Amino acid sequence: MLNVPSQSFPAPSSQQRVASGGRSKVPLKQGRSLMDWIRLTKSGKDLTGLRGRLIEVTEEELKKHNKKDDCWICIRGFVYNVSPYMEYHPGGEDELMRAAGSDGTDLFDQVHRWVNYESMLKECLVGRMAIKPAVPKDCREEKKVLNGMLPKSQVSDTLAKEGPSSPSYDWFQTDSLVTIVIYTKQKDINLDSVIVDHQDDSFRAETIIKDYSYIIHMGLSREIQEDFSVRVVENVGKIEIVLKKKENTSWKRLGHPLENHNLLIPKKDTGLYYRKCQLISKEGVTHDTKLFCLMLPASTHLQVPVGQHVYLKLTITGTEIVKPYTPVSDFLLSEFKEPVLLNNKYIYFLIKIYPAGLFTPELDHLHIGDFVSVSNPEGNFKISQFRELEDLFLLAAGTGFTPMVKILNYALTNIPGLRKVKLMFFNKTEDDIIWRSQLEKLAFKDKRFDVEFVLSAPTSEWNGKRGYISPALLSQFLKRSLDNSRVLICICGPTPFTEQGIRLLHDLNFSKDEIHSFTA
Repeated sequence: MLNVPSQSFPAPSSQQRVASGGRSKVPLKQGRSLMDWIRLTKSGKDLTGLRGRLIEVTEEELKKHNKKDDCWICIRGFVYNVSPYMEYHPGGEDELMRAAGSDGTDLFDQVHRWVNYESMLKECLVGRMAIKPAVPKDCREEKKVLNGMLPKSQVSDTLAKEGPSSPSYDWFQTDSLVTIVIYTKQKDINLDSVIVDHQDDSFRAETIIKDYSYIIHMGLSREIQEDFSVRVVENVGKIEIVLKKKENTSWKRLGHPLENHNLLIPKKDTGLYYRKCQLISKEGVTHDTKLFCLMLPASTHLQVPVGQHVYLKLTITGTEIVKPYTPVSDFLLSEFKEPVLLNNKYIYFLIKIYPAGLFTPELDHLHIGDFVSVSNPEGNFKISQFRELEDLFLLAAGTGFTPMVKILNYALTNIPGLRKVKLMFFNKTEDDIIWRSQLEKLAFKDKRFDVEFVLSAPTSEWNGKRGYISPALLSQFLKRSLDNSRVLICICGPTPFTEQGIRLLHDLNFSKDEIHSFTA
């Protein structure tokens, strides 16, 4: 599967932008949009300068191509001539030039590792990096990362020194069932930590353990039914996946291993795994924002943790386009509405439709019953950040509200020592405010919660706060319940909003550990 990033990568307000010191999109010239790049790659023009030849590239040769009009970059052992792409890159030419004439794998992974460069740059492929001759055993030179990959023995050494203990698995059967048992050797495992997919003959179970993934990936020896169950025994870190046999016959073996089977690897190296989800409903929330409901396949177990996002993938004009979105619940608090659908099989998204955009109009044109590919969850927010929390402040602009939905729900129902939750919600007009009535009902129902709406272009009748994020607004809003209360501030919105907000929070003497920014 090939993924092509949209023009807005990294996503506005993503950790990628904030963590990289305020990296922002660079305004592109007219005729240099993502669609223009797709047209160029399909035009038949020679973008490598090699007339269709693929070559083996040495490190010495790679280093020579380090100028804007002659820029080669290596990513995971493949070399690309990115000079034609310079003017189309949303991050600007200087960002690409940071990896000119060198191995850009680490830099790529830091910014947006999930983008599948094979599709984006497939017409720019120069060739593979030449394999270096083996180093003699008596050579004491320090081991290095080559072409973005560690030697296998070094991976094992690294895991042994830095990672958690490697899990193990076993299996047993009855006449009708097969049970796979994973022993994680961790006590903080829950159902959010386990992702299971059965597609065609492939069975894949990924267990998230801190910053690592333990993967069971097999071609099963016999057929199973679509539905299965997953159970976690949290106090011992044991996971049981119960499969139903299609035929009540004895299995001689579980199956044959597939890619990454029985391996514990850094999560950043696993890549994204997609499954096709069916569009069940879409309903208007504001004049330009809709609530989409997608149904997971019966053969998938996936629960997106609080504060994490997924990637939606659609094929547009023959090219796969990927965009990040944070799932929400179907209602702000389930107490406000009778549940219609089982939550663990449905994923909801609040998505703003941009008429001139590439991805969201296509999403909006889907019919009920159509399919969208949904990735595994991503994100660095940890529930442990809520531990012993007393005051929670949320700063959201526009659809930056989406991560706050699950955070609000979780905080008000699961944090016993919580004294105060406050949301400052920035929008342009009253018509742009998502779920305003629900937020006001919640503030009335739960005295710990308060919401303030701030509009940048209100009508003359608006009696609330006006303007943009500012020191004056924040200093009034961010008042602790006690002088030394434990605080967390979550912020999400367009890039300028998030970056400005973080600077202001630091100016107000909030520490880095008290601030978390989300992907919109």
